[in-house]
Amino acid sequence: MSQPIANSVAFVTGANRGIGAALVEALLARGASKVYAAARNISTLDAIVARGEGRVIPVSLEVTDLDAIRAAAALASDTTLLINNAGVVASAFRPISDISTIDDLRLELEVNAIAPHAITQAFAPSMIAAKHGTVVNVASVVSLVSYPVVPTYSASKATTHSITQSWRHTLAPHGVNVLGVYPGPVDTDMARALPIDKTPVTDVAHAILDGIEAGVQEILPDPVAVAQGAQYLANPKELERLVSQQMMQQEAQETVAA
Repeated sequence: MSQPIANSVAFVTGANRGIGAALVEALLARGASKVYAAARNISTLDAIVARGEGRVIPVSLEVTDLDAIRAAAALASDTTLLINNAGVVASAFRPISDISTIDDLRLELEVNAIAPHAITQAFAPSMIAAKHGTVVNVASVVSLVSYPVVPTYSASKATTHSITQSWRHTLAPHGVNVLGVYPGPVDTDMARALPIDKTPVTDVAHAILDGIEAGVQEILPDPVAVAQGAQYLANPKELERLVSQQMMQQEAQETVAA
């Protein structure tokens, strides 16, 4: 099932920066009639609301607050395109043996997996009633293979992937499509510490919208995502080995440089 962007009514979480902000801009550029832009601090949306010239509706939303989620769903009951984009990396370059990763994983699961589940649950009834709509969960290439530099983030995004599959099975009979997005390194604040090449965020946003319009269930919006997605489909264990090898080589290079 495809979802035209033109004339759609979109709801985007984490809309104040990174991929979320780029998605709002891309949605406006491609003719969305209305975009609900959600963020924890509504004042951070002022600039994008101004650029929207009446088409961007700011929504204050803490994605871990069930009451706030339900209020947002009631406010935006005309949503035809829900994009669960908000996410968090609690830590990077922290070994999984570190006891603090327990708290890291708890936070990342809450934001990266439980929140998209709860938000989809709140928005699904109106889409089911309309027998039309699209839900998009922004996961990551680390949903497919764990990156040792972000072990708990990888685990939380793997849960996002699984939740996406479950919702796809549940909503498909009602005419509602559920898609997953699996970006690699993107040039955002979240990935700033990663010493690797990154894809411009605007390119990623438009690639995501291309996938939505095409009805692609697994959207791979950048070169790293395309390559690792192909490797995952061909040989998951080999991808695991390759990523582990790359991480060890990177660690060795950093040790020598130090």
